[in-house]
Amino acid sequence: MDYRIEDKYIVTDRQWAVIECGLREICCPDAHGHDGLYQVRSVYFDDMMGTCLAENEAGLDHREKFRLRVYDAQDAPVHLERKTRYRGRTKKEALSLRRDEAERLIAGDTGVCFAADPDGRDTFLLKKLGAQMLTRRLQPVILIEYERRAYTYPAGNVRITCDSNIGSSADVAALWGRPREMVPVLPPGQHILEIKYDELLPDYIRRTVDIERLRRTSFSKFYYGSQPVNERLFAVGY
Repeated sequence: MDYRIEDKYIVTDRQWAVIECGLREICCPDAHGHDGLYQVRSVYFDDMMGTCLAENEAGLDHREKFRLRVYDAQDAPVHLERKTRYRGRTKKEALSLRRDEAERLIAGDTGVCFAADPDGRDTFLLKKLGAQMLTRRLQPVILIEYERRAYTYPAGNVRITCDSNIGSSADVAALWGRPREMVPVLPPGQHILEIKYDELLPDYIRRTVDIERLRRTSFSKFYYGSQPVNERLFAVGY
């Protein structure tokens, strides 16, 4: 997949209600979930020094993050993803894993990364993660959960999402269960609107969203979700 443009905005309940009313007239709800609504849970990896956090804070132009992601807490597939940012654009690579493979990764078992694959998958991404777990001591550090409402439009490969009830927890083993704690990341009534597209955003999409009136942000769920718990994550040198 080529690099895509990814613009983010903070929206209120009222702003999103107006935007969604217009989107329903011209876009299709995402095929995932019910009427485009589904839950997302992700476990992010970082090293002992919190390098990924520091790179986010510094706004480095070229950076990457690994994560495990599930939708609606389903056992499978589990998506191993590497998200890369370069020159203001993003690219996401993914590999489908079984639950037992993901559980071994969360437990720090790198053997799963280099085992022979009976399913014939291209496991380069898994090997890449395993190598970084061994050389950089990359480990799962934070669980991020939110509800996503998504719409798509074919021209420009546009995808518009609104993420609500964003929370974070250090209980990374609870990817499928109930975390011991879940700390809200945004104040009540605030959400993150994301607009992703290949090259050009169609004018009628732009007018519907009315982005000129919105507050643009570089919001990272991983970064802001880590703030309430990062002292515990990195001070003990997990």
